[in-house]
Formats: sequence, C-alpha cells, structure tokens
Amino acid sequence: MDAPDSEFIAQVLQGDVSAFEPLVQKYQPRVFATARRYARRESEVEDIVQEVFIKAFQKLSSYRADAPFEHWLMRVAVRTCYDFLRKHQRNRESALAEITDEEERWLDSVASSPAETPEDGDAAKALVDRLLSSLPPADRMVITLLDIEQKTVKEIAKLTGWSVSLVKVRAFRARAKMRKALESISQEKYL
Repeated sequence: MDAPDSEFIAQVLQGDVSAFEPLVQKYQPRVFATARRYARRESEVEDIVQEVFIKAFQKLSSYRADAPFEHWLMRVAVRTCYDFLRKHQRNRESALAEITDEEERWLDSVASSPAETPEDGDAAKALVDRLLSSLPPADRMVITLLDIEQKTVKEIAKLTGWSVSLVKVRAFRARAKMRKALESISQEKYL
C-alpha cells in the first residue's frame, strides 16, 4: 500500500478491478467513522460503508484528481449518509418526551445550575443523539458536520454540494429546531 492512490485508480480504470482493494483497506476506517455518525445500528453502518465503496467504484471515472482522492471519497460518503437519512426519516421521529432516567438527571442538573454542568458525557451524548434524530435529514447532516465533526461552512458546502449561504441557513434553522425540541422536553417535565 505504499503506492500513491493515483496508481491504484489508474489500474482500476484500465480494468484491474483488484487494484480497488488497497483503496478500500486504506480508507475503510475513515468511512466507517463517518457512517457511524449517521446510523445507529452496526448493520446500517456496514450497509452505508458498502454503498459508499460501490458508488466510489462505479463513479471512479468521474474523479478528476484536482483534490486528494480521500476528499472525493468523503464527499461520496457524506452524500450516501444523507441519502440514508432521507430513506430512514420515518424511523427518526421518536418521542422526545420519553427520555431515559440518566438523560433526565443530566438535564435536571443542567437546568438547576448551568454553570456547573455535570461531566456525565454519556447522558449528554444520548440526549444530543435523541435531539439530532428528531431533525430532518438535511438539518441533522449540517449539525453533525458543523458541530460534531468540526467542519467549516466552506468544507460542508464542498462536501454536500450546497452553497455557503444555504449551509449557514440550514445550520441556523437546525439549531433552532434542536433548541425548540429541548425546550419542549423541559416544559413537559417541569409543568
């Protein structure tokens, strides 16, 4: 695997299908990590990763080499994850009021003294995941890329094919929806 990506790509484009395998091995961990941010079950993650590499293989001739192969592949991965979210939107509308005891304790402690936010990362992560799962796919995608993966607005625009202004608008609206969902949980709990 010491050969540069361009050599493997050239071999695949010349008909040597087996030359795609080193690219899969090299980038599989990164694609898995990306897919895990969008799917809950490991079987779904595996399906997404498989779909990413199938699409990458099928569209390899469209890779222009004006950016590293990894960037092109991650663009394919993000778009595949977005497609997955859109297909599975019907399952994403969970009852936000049904939070676990651990999430409820974390929320109570934050509500009572926000300056002393507890360090219970698991409860906070579970609550954020629950709030994210209630969002439409585009909103969930932009929040995940921007706030969890720490991508810049320009990077997100490049990955998704959206304009910079659309990324900003979607991020603003998605955060507002998350805030509203969190407020509704708090109101139901404290009223």
